[in-house]
Formats: sequence, structure tokens, C-alpha cells
Amino acid sequence: MKKIDKIVIGTHNEGKFKEISGLLPSYIKKISPKKLNLPSPEEIGSTFKENSKIKAKFFSEKLSLACISDDSGLEIDILSGSPGIYSSRWAGPNNNFDIAIQKVFDELSLKNQNWKQEKIISAQFVCCLTIYWPNGKCISGTGFIKGKITHEKKGANGFVYDPIFMPNNYQETFLEIKKLITDQMHLKK
Repeated sequence: MKKIDKIVIGTHNEGKFKEISGLLPSYIKKISPKKLNLPSPEEIGSTFKENSKIKAKFFSEKLSLACISDDSGLEIDILSGSPGIYSSRWAGPNNNFDIAIQKVFDELSLKNQNWKQEKIISAQFVCCLTIYWPNGKCISGTGFIKGKITHEKKGANGFVYDPIFMPNNYQETFLEIKKLITDQMHLKK
């Protein structure tokens, strides 16, 4: 198979575009469907893998290039896995994750008014990445990070549910961990 020198990052989410781009080698040109004014496909899958593949296939076929796309979200055990594949939809049409986080807290309160007294509200982040080539070849992989929901947001300027998700064996939220890593990277320069 021919070496990839440019790839579509199948998302309109600028934060995800930046994160995925940062994982790829610098010699690969990264194409943004948003900058090309391509619409996003309707995510009609019932799993993260199906939605990831829908996006990767759609953008690959539109641009005749390899595409890498993800679908990810937060699953909270006491909420029967919600928000799950609807994680970004909980943020509303403007992708406001302050609204989504408040909805998580509201749903937890509906399930158990005293949820903040519980020691652990177990949850997991799920992410499925799919690479789709114009010839129809497709590879997907799914990862999970187990953790818990915090009783309040921790950290500022968070990305998605990062301010309320604390991975197992950590005392910091994803957001606080990312800030520590970023601070350390700046110190090394």
C-alpha cells in the first residue's frame, strides 16, 4: 500500500482536529472537512465504531483520500451508559459542554438526589478511531479509560467532559492532567 502523505481528519470539531493532527507525523498534510465547507454525515450508528466508520467513509469518499475519524464519549454506569454515543449531542447545537456537564449532573440527581455523597460514580471514556481508504479498506480500534465522575468541575477551559472525569488511580481530572502535561512541555522548551 502507498505511503500516506495527506489525510482527512474526519471532524468539524476543532479540538478533535487539533488532537488527532498532533498524533500524526508532521510530514502528513492534514485536511479539514470544516475548512472545505463539507457537511458532516448523519451519525446513525448504534455504536462508537459504527459512527466512527460512517464519518471516515463519508469524508474519504467525498475527497478520494484516506480519512481518520473518531467517535468518542462518556459512559456513566448509574445512567445505563448515557450519554454514550450521544455525548456531543448533550452539548446542544452550539457544542456547549457546560450545558452537557450540567445535564450529567441533572441526570445523576434524577437517578439519586444524594449522588454527591456517593464515593464513586463509575464511568468510562470510550474512543473508536477508524481509518478508511478510498478503495474501501477500513481499520478500526476502540479504547477505554475507566474512572469516575467528580462532584464538581475541576480546572478551567475544559474540553468536553474532561473537567468532571477522573481516571482510576488519579486524583486529578483529565483536564487537570492535561494542564500538568502542557505545563511540563512548556518547561522543557
